[in-house]
Amino acid sequence: MTISALHLISTKTILILFVAVNTYNLIIARTFIENSIPEDLYEAAVLDGCSHFAYFTKVVIPLSKAVNSVLILYYAVFHWNDYFNALVYNSKQENAPLQIVLREILLLNQAFSSGSGGVQGGYGQSSADQVKYAVIIVSTLPILCVYPFVQKYFEKGIMIGAVKG
Repeated sequence: MTISALHLISTKTILILFVAVNTYNLIIARTFIENSIPEDLYEAAVLDGCSHFAYFTKVVIPLSKAVNSVLILYYAVFHWNDYFNALVYNSKQENAPLQIVLREILLLNQAFSSGSGGVQGGYGQSSADQVKYAVIIVSTLPILCVYPFVQKYFEKGIMIGAVKG
């Protein structure tokens, strides 16, 4: 079955669906759970009559806040910076993510800055550079605002998920 047969082209669903599972993030989460949650907890939960799903939701997820926050940050940064999938699978302007809008601003700005030379061209280039820097700030600021809240989990989540010991 193709994407067009599923009627996913130019929808917001396609932008989420294609990057729903990242293999690298899955390996980090698996290693974290494997190395930091003891097998004794699973055995105790089974003796208490806990199912696999209940064990996962009541034991594993609360104990893996560090890696969950790191993975949420990774996914947020990836989705925030991703414009290629939207460029390929989206043709409606109302479904365009922020990165596509910022890209269009930069392309229009670049066309404006390559004016008719001389003094006017110098002012055009200066304005183009200022718009470019403003676009960089707009695209970076939300992630920079989120990072301090996740920072306390970040190092622990990365190190436990990456180092066996």
